[in-house]
Amino acid sequence: MSLIQKLTDDMKAAMKSGDHGRLETVRFALSGLRSAEKEKQAKDPTAELTDDEAVSVLQKEAKRRKESIELFRQGGRTDLASKEEADLAIIAEYLPKELSRQEIAAIVEKAHVAGANDFSSLMRETMKEVKGRADGKLVGEVIKEKLGA
Repeated sequence: MSLIQKLTDDMKAAMKSGDHGRLETVRFALSGLRSAEKEKQAKDPTAELTDDEAVSVLQKEAKRRKESIELFRQGGRTDLASKEEADLAIIAEYLPKELSRQEIAAIVEKAHVAGANDFSSLMRETMKEVKGRADGKLVGEVIKEKLGA
């Protein structure tokens, strides 16, 4: 089952159960996915969004939510921050499990042993390996620790 189909099914289930918070978040995610699909179809009318591309769109949505949470907290708007946290939790259900700091460190070490010695080459090789399962900022921190040590 594709990710878009799963989201559509979950949207229908949320409608039936009356879960308005989940319904709103899933609709918003589907809207973003359909928008990305239309953008892709503008270039090739027969093209469809792959699951990897759908995950990429959802990761962008999750990143926006994280940034919003941080800004709302700085502004003292805990009510809006908690709503964004709830939305983020729902979106996270559809994303692949994120790697831990130790798992990222092991991937960085593997790339380092393979011959990548500077920050940019380590970052490039590591990001190829993690493919959206880790935040770039965290990967950068791990690489800086590796190179600083």
